[in-house]
Amino acid sequence: MALTQLSILLLFSLSLLSPSQSLTCTSQKFTNNKIYQHCNDLPQLNSYLHYTYDATKSSLSIAFVATPPKPDGWVAWAINPTATGMVGSQALIGFKNPDGSVAVKTYNITSYGPIAESKLSFEVTQKSGEFSDGVFKIFATLALPEMGKLNQVWQVGASVTGGVPDKHDFQPANLNSKGTLDLASGQSSATGGGGDRHRKKNIHGVLNAVSWGILFPLGIIIARYMSVFPSADPAWFYLHVFCQVSAYAVGVAGWGTGLKLGSQSKGVKYSSHRNIGIALFVLATVQIFALFLRPEKDHKYRLHWRIYHHGLGYAIVILSIINVFKGLDILDPEEKWKRAYIGVIIALGVIAVILEAITWIMVSKRKSRSSTKPYNGEHNGDGRQQPLSQ
Repeated sequence: MALTQLSILLLFSLSLLSPSQSLTCTSQKFTNNKIYQHCNDLPQLNSYLHYTYDATKSSLSIAFVATPPKPDGWVAWAINPTATGMVGSQALIGFKNPDGSVAVKTYNITSYGPIAESKLSFEVTQKSGEFSDGVFKIFATLALPEMGKLNQVWQVGASVTGGVPDKHDFQPANLNSKGTLDLASGQSSATGGGGDRHRKKNIHGVLNAVSWGILFPLGIIIARYMSVFPSADPAWFYLHVFCQVSAYAVGVAGWGTGLKLGSQSKGVKYSSHRNIGIALFVLATVQIFALFLRPEKDHKYRLHWRIYHHGLGYAIVILSIINVFKGLDILDPEEKWKRAYIGVIIALGVIAVILEAITWIMVSKRKSRSSTKPYNGEHNGDGRQQPLSQ
């Protein structure tokens, strides 16, 4: 008796599973009871493709099943005749209308920018869609040119604005949601590359956060506050040069990986992050020349050089921190990494405030002691004596 009750409970629990919870596409059923010849459990984004291919008519009937990140999001299945990614593809996109019904529209995807509904290079008939239990189902019949294999791409997005699907995430699962489909055999294979790009993005982010976001501000703190201690001369100068040159070298490596990522991500543009990065590279390159253009301390252009050197340095620090946060927003890492960087910046800021107070106390004492007698050397303009080695 107990065994019978357990069996009934298990069958009841299984009956409650939605398509999004099904382990494989073979367990999925459709309200119209239509049966497809093949089905594939797509390897990314909790998606499934059912299809029947009629070689005599070169006709492909499909049912695409996927779960969007949010109920008001969208799902897409596409064929790319010329490449393996979403750009250049012929797409079917399903999303909910304001009245709750499901719209299935066609889009010729030419870039990752705003898209507009358009006809495809092949005829599409019998379009329809359903939404239930958080899952979209797209149905369509495609009149394709004769082909044995095709490049398929699928995608999901979190929102729709004014009847237009918004940009999707660029996480590894989104970047890897593509592959080839053998229409005759029903075999599909995934196309790699997204994971490698994600690793390159992480490397790019780490290099730039360490160089522009940490080493460069640290070098400025060393120069501004250690130079006030006579016993730290000339050690502070060499530490400052080491930090800034190291920051520049690591930053150039990060800038190079960014250029590489940009060339491999056609249609993906982060204009403000890119423009600030270019400005940082140019300003830092000019700043490096300050090491070679530094006039002697008693030279008439020494004051002009100091204004140029200090001005560029502070501009680079401000732009660096802004761009690191822009990069974090693009990478969208776990929250702990953003908190860690914020913690580093706060720590550097607290150290700078404490050292600023100590510096002004020492400068004030030095002024009071030297007010009645002349001294050798020159001032920084803020009352601190300029070390002879700078």
